[in-house]
Amino acid sequence: MKLVRGAVVTMDPDRRVVDDGAVLVDGALIAAVGTFRELTKLNPDAPVTGLATDLVVPGYLNGHQHLTGDRLIQSTIPDNLPPGDAIFTWAVPVHAEHTGDDDELSATLTLAESLMNGITSTFEAGTVAHPERVAAAAKRVGARLAIGSWGWDIEEGPFAGSPDEVIDRQRQSLALADGHLISAWVTLVGHNLMSDELFVRASQLARDEQVGLTFHLSPSTSDTVEYKARTGLAPLVHLHELGGLGEHVKIAHGVHLDDHEVEIVLETGAGVIACPWAYIRLGQGTTQSFRHLDLWKAGGALALGCDAENAGDMVDAVRTAALFAGLAKDTTMDPTVFGAHDALELLTIRGAEALGVADRVGSIEVGKQADLAVHDRTQVEWIPRSADPVLQLVWGSDGRSVRDVYVAGQQVVADGRLTTVDVDDLAADAEAAREGLLRRAGLAGQ
Repeated sequence: MKLVRGAVVTMDPDRRVVDDGAVLVDGALIAAVGTFRELTKLNPDAPVTGLATDLVVPGYLNGHQHLTGDRLIQSTIPDNLPPGDAIFTWAVPVHAEHTGDDDELSATLTLAESLMNGITSTFEAGTVAHPERVAAAAKRVGARLAIGSWGWDIEEGPFAGSPDEVIDRQRQSLALADGHLISAWVTLVGHNLMSDELFVRASQLARDEQVGLTFHLSPSTSDTVEYKARTGLAPLVHLHELGGLGEHVKIAHGVHLDDHEVEIVLETGAGVIACPWAYIRLGQGTTQSFRHLDLWKAGGALALGCDAENAGDMVDAVRTAALFAGLAKDTTMDPTVFGAHDALELLTIRGAEALGVADRVGSIEVGKQADLAVHDRTQVEWIPRSADPVLQLVWGSDGRSVRDVYVAGQQVVADGRLTTVDVDDLAADAEAAREGLLRRAGLAGQ
């Protein structure tokens, strides 16, 4: 047993905030939530971490994160390229040259940054060559991870294959789930890169195994135009007619959905994961078509993601939530439509509901996994402290004020440093891997 002290933002059904509260952790689970005074009285021998001034929140969920390909060349792809060049001139060639060592190192670094910014659950975006090495990285750093692997059967590219080959790879990835921190889901690259047969079979596999299915869809207008040219229908209309949509489907992006597609998302219960920093950095038009807010207002399943380190760049969920809130206000020119408390919901309980894991994580409630992020409110950006800690968290701070993090009750970040991995020891390996990747991909000196 141990007590984690601070103002506790529970995100429970009543959205309780317990001032000078505490969370009693028993093994991997939350055993009690209450005031620090009452819990210390009931558990006088339990060791205490944290201060009354701290802010304790549920560990954040990152619904869409590329763990390989981008990390080792982060903030390297120019930000002034024509649409598509960032992916096909840079990202795909780099992915094609990843070794198993590269995959594990890349995932270790991204998950390390994630944890240090309070992200306890990461959902991999489905472009991993060596999923067993990425799972090993997650276990090493102590992160909660849903793993996937490459899945596409249209066009030439890294690890593309026949539907049989792709489905076999998906089964191998699903076998990596360990019933503890590592889960798995079916991951296809995108709607323009999968045949109807592959989509239907992947959807059925996800249903049979009771896991999620994720894929990229309509981050830019060109994706929709190309898909209509091939099928005659908008992407989600066609996929719906194939019978493969449902609550198990978690669509990455969905920036340029039409009204009919929005209705399909709501009708089928499919989830959508919005990655606003990627759309802003890549100029994909989210301010012109902010359908994510329409989904949110209609009660649709919505979560947030940080995407890749050459799109969202910084793996910081709070920063992502603040941008989403700002876009909601600005695109509608209505500051009342969405606020900080709504944004935090997308990072925690509402995001967990959209991703199908709210029975385990997303709120600080008895019986749930003890996934906690503790913000240090003695840092200068928190001075003076607001009477509304959520307002100050979203608009006045970010993940860098996280001091301590717990995953399944294990303290994986203490005083701002990982307890599981010495990141400094990885720096030289990362520099060497970066140079090697760029050289092998023919991009050195670009």
